[in-house]
Amino acid sequence: MIDSHQHFWDPARGDYGWLHPGSALYRIYCPNDLAPLLKANGVQGSILVQAAPTSHETDYLLELAGGTPWILGVIGWIDLAASDAPQRICERASNPLFVGVRPMLQDLAERDWILSPALSRGIESVQEAGLTFDALVQADQLTVIATLADRYPSLSIVLDHAGKPPFAVSSALALWSKEIQRLANRSNVSCKLSGLITELHGVGGDEMVDPCIDRLIDLFGSDRLLWGSDWPVATTAIDYSDWLYRCRGNIETRLPSHHAAIFGGNARRVYRLARNPVDAAS
Repeated sequence: MIDSHQHFWDPARGDYGWLHPGSALYRIYCPNDLAPLLKANGVQGSILVQAAPTSHETDYLLELAGGTPWILGVIGWIDLAASDAPQRICERASNPLFVGVRPMLQDLAERDWILSPALSRGIESVQEAGLTFDALVQADQLTVIATLADRYPSLSIVLDHAGKPPFAVSSALALWSKEIQRLANRSNVSCKLSGLITELHGVGGDEMVDPCIDRLIDLFGSDRLLWGSDWPVATTAIDYSDWLYRCRGNIETRLPSHHAAIFGGNARRVYRLARNPVDAAS
């Protein structure tokens, strides 16, 4: 089993602009915090994902991964608008633990920024290097990612947190359902089964995400769905084991023979992981 989406951070680094004193998440999260949870839930490895738009944080994550055998890969940040973006991407790709690039598109005022012609050389370099493009977007940007997928058909795109379905507004959720279907029609797009409970924002019980999970199963099927915990962000809404249990229940009901793919095999294939999973307790 592989957790395809988790984070570590240290607020003292100063590059997490979204993380504020007083928040339940305002503390150091490191491998020693996650290892017992992986062991207790039978998860052998994880993919570590950036949480700050700086190259220094990516260096920090790669350093953590280098010393932690069960971190199988790092999805980092690169300035795709930089004039030397192709060179930076090539340098990062030379490290087998660097498996993907994630610009934090959800935070940008220019909602279609990623489609700017000025970024084409950088995106083409991500594609040529065989790295994934993790799309951290909100529901209003799903059409942008569909256009991106059409423009770069050889680019492996992974949609984080299913594009953050807006559960609180029924009309917006209906639009999300329509746009996620459009996006799923692109064969180069995969989707992470992650981060859904936190999108409820207290408007209902955890069971509200079940129809959403069913929708994702129908659209992305057994070969383009990847399970992820979104730990520790998700701990503000659900325990690690509870989220895994809920997803397992849905998958075992709908796609019982594909459990291994969704909970590990797809992540290994999509991210071209070179490191083998190990027991987090070792």
